[in-house]
Amino acid sequence: MSALSAAEIADGVRARTLDPVDVVERSLAAIEANEELNAVITVCADEALARARTGVSGPLAGVPVLVKDVLDTAGVRTTYGSSIYREHVPERTAAAVQRLEAAGAIVIGKANCHEFAWGVTGQNPHWGDVRNPLRPGRIAGGSSSGNAAALAAEICPLALGTDTGGSIRMPSACCGTVGYKPSFGKVPTDGCFPLCPSFDTIGPMARSVSDCALAYSMLALEPAPAPALEGLTVGLLDRPPAVGPPDGEPPADRRASAYVERLERLGARVVEVELPAPELDTWPLFYAEAATSHRATFPARRSEYGEDLRTKLDDAQAIGRREARAAKRAVDAWRERAADEPQVDLVVSPTLGVAEIPAADVSELAIRVPFSAFTRPFNYLGWAAVALGELQLAGRSDATVLGAALAWEEAYGSASVTGA
Repeated sequence: MSALSAAEIADGVRARTLDPVDVVERSLAAIEANEELNAVITVCADEALARARTGVSGPLAGVPVLVKDVLDTAGVRTTYGSSIYREHVPERTAAAVQRLEAAGAIVIGKANCHEFAWGVTGQNPHWGDVRNPLRPGRIAGGSSSGNAAALAAEICPLALGTDTGGSIRMPSACCGTVGYKPSFGKVPTDGCFPLCPSFDTIGPMARSVSDCALAYSMLALEPAPAPALEGLTVGLLDRPPAVGPPDGEPPADRRASAYVERLERLGARVVEVELPAPELDTWPLFYAEAATSHRATFPARRSEYGEDLRTKLDDAQAIGRREARAAKRAVDAWRERAADEPQVDLVVSPTLGVAEIPAADVSELAIRVPFSAFTRPFNYLGWAAVALGELQLAGRSDATVLGAALAWEEAYGSASVTGA
């Protein structure tokens, strides 16, 4: 049952060949059976079963969904992956969660994540580290780590994550699943603990592009596109732009070239491209907004934060207003330039900037910049991007990116088969 897709479950519930209570019970049992993954912080069994018993309808009727624990859920504990909010129970539900529930989805729990969604490894000093079911001994990726691990373990068919620098796409690549980051502003972020509002996005995670597209259509209130790659110009990206001096010079990476023949077989024209780079260091904007997001509790409750987040927020405190304003202007100018450059419909690249990383003794602070080198620029540019496991497609248009990903999946299968 847990291996069924979201579309298959919804079809079965609407046709009354599947009982939503049975569907939910099987997902709850799968959470318990996979407890060692540490993918879930809070299980809301009573609430989920009560909702299933009252009857559900809609495009996502009866579909169990895990919600990243930085998104508010009324009456269900929401910790933001922290110890400070260990007993926090919101009164309202995040707008994106409401949209999935309105389509018939049933929230079964809150997924583990990096503390306050700021990290790439899935390590959490308060709730424990998420384990990778696809590649044991490797990191699960972050920060939407519990979502990806649960999907890979077939606990549920659908999850809702957040992505500020790759937090949906990196764990999807690590765990061999699919994660979609919509273009900036497409999905409301109300009810999400902010990391950096200029880059924060909310999007679906699943085991297939088709399920992500179905959920996206509910989140963005627009139809899912048809599969389409023929006639598109696809830029092959092997060197991501640095977002500022701390990145250094990203090394060239030819992994995406392995996908060229397959793209061309589907009618795409593939050319090599470089993305425009920002004129100034843009990191000060990220840090300044993160500092603002935490001003109610940092530095006043500094000792209650994990070590790596304390270090990041200490650095954030040092950013001045003038520096942040200059970075904001640089980001705005970068986005304006990238509206026309490069002249391609899509960009293809690896999802991860670094190959698989062992979970033992890994330093999040040491790997976070190179690890997210290919995902982070698209948050800064506001583009849509999808991770099909280790393959990333990005572009200015949600319909183009999702349509191309659907065409790829239709021809070559799901992201669980990684590599070319």
